[in-house]
Amino acid sequence: MTTQLRHQDDIGGEVQSYSWQWQGQTYTIATETLGQGAPVLLLPAISTVSSRLELREIAQQLAVHFQVTAIDWLGFGDSDRPPLQYSPVLFDRLLQDLVRDRFTQPPAVLAAGHGAGYALRQSSLWSKLVLVAPTWRGPLPTMGAPIAVASAVRGLVRSPLIGQALYQANTTPGFLKLMYGRHVYVDQAKLTPNLLREGGR
Repeated sequence: MTTQLRHQDDIGGEVQSYSWQWQGQTYTIATETLGQGAPVLLLPAISTVSSRLELREIAQQLAVHFQVTAIDWLGFGDSDRPPLQYSPVLFDRLLQDLVRDRFTQPPAVLAAGHGAGYALRQSSLWSKLVLVAPTWRGPLPTMGAPIAVASAVRGLVRSPLIGQALYQANTTPGFLKLMYGRHVYVDQAKLTPNLLREGGR
């Protein structure tokens, strides 16, 4: 089931919600579609500031030749952000259900960052697969943090007050500029104030 949505920051297409069922609850997933032709699904990265907006320029270029649908993962962007145990099983099921319910033929998929891992796990769903800066592990495992430390940090982030403070600190313009500059953008000129505002919204 889909319903019409509108957000002031979109990529120029038709913004809709996809009503997704998970463990007896219904959640709203924001999607946006533009262009005509063979279907292409865009999956953004999975990080603090991820949303379909990071794929805006790619979506607009592909929409000249294809029907492009970009999503906000559950917990990110304009989609619902319920207090769930987010896991690979949850995101795998979301992709399976979305493709079944929204596409009449297997779409090509372009997946960025951690989204690439989920696209690979569900490789049977796609007519073609494109990975952009694929990433398999989060920052703590990559830095060699023990599992106990990673679990403790995860618990802090999920706590009501400390978690909100950590999230707020993680989305300040200064922190975003540091992280984008170190891990995302080679061209520092792209780190405009407008880009940083979008990332921290």
